[in-house]
Amino acid sequence: MFEQAGIAVQEERVYKQLHELIDAAFDARDVEVFLSRVKKSRLRIRDYEGVLKRGLLGKGAPALYEGLPVSDQGLTRERYLRLVEAVPLELRQRYLKVYAYY
Repeated sequence: MFEQAGIAVQEERVYKQLHELIDAAFDARDVEVFLSRVKKSRLRIRDYEGVLKRGLLGKGAPALYEGLPVSDQGLTRERYLRLVEAVPLELRQRYLKVYAYY
């Protein structure tokens, strides 16, 4: 059975701040607002770099992300994409263009 190796976080404080912003965007009460903003920006939800650069995760998020080492950036992208896939199916269908791969 495959087991992913654990990667230690190097910049705990910055990592935690960025993850709080990401978690807030995907909070059950706010996720529809976030998806709407992504749609208005004409981005795909899985385009983490684009969403980040547009400030859709918060104005300070790009600077926080850039301040992380590469390993912490990778963990952050994985968390973001995991939350993207955890959005309820009804919202994913409502925002089909945001979730489409084309």
